[in-house]
Amino acid sequence: QVQLVESGGGLVQAGGSLSLSCAPSGHTFSIYTMAWFRQPPGKEREFVAAIRWTGTNTYYADSVKGRFTVSRDNAKNTVYLQMNSLKPEDTAVYYCAASRDYYSTPIFVRHYDYWGQGTQVTVSS
Repeated sequence: QVQLVESGGGLVQAGGSLSLSCAPSGHTFSIYTMAWFRQPPGKEREFVAAIRWTGTNTYYADSVKGRFTVSRDNAKNTVYLQMNSLKPEDTAVYYCAASRDYYSTPIFVRHYDYWGQGTQVTVSS
């Protein structure tokens, strides 16, 4: 089992920045990929970014490319999502997720086995 604890989030004005953190614990040796998803109000959960637990491959949704950066600090066992140039449409509950299996393009909800509790990000216009 893997437990995911998120931190960060909050309220920011459009154009501002926020950083989210996710610290997995438990059987972290079983993790292949870590990701961030978000669920806007009244909408389905959607992919934001992903990073391999080892290696350097990263993946981004088109809507956040160039604005968001996913990174990993294995020494701290933490994954980060740096969000810059935030827009009101980025408002959502953001979830950290972990996958035990390899997928060539790990961008779907069904690829992930473990989920954090979610953290609210609100961008005001």
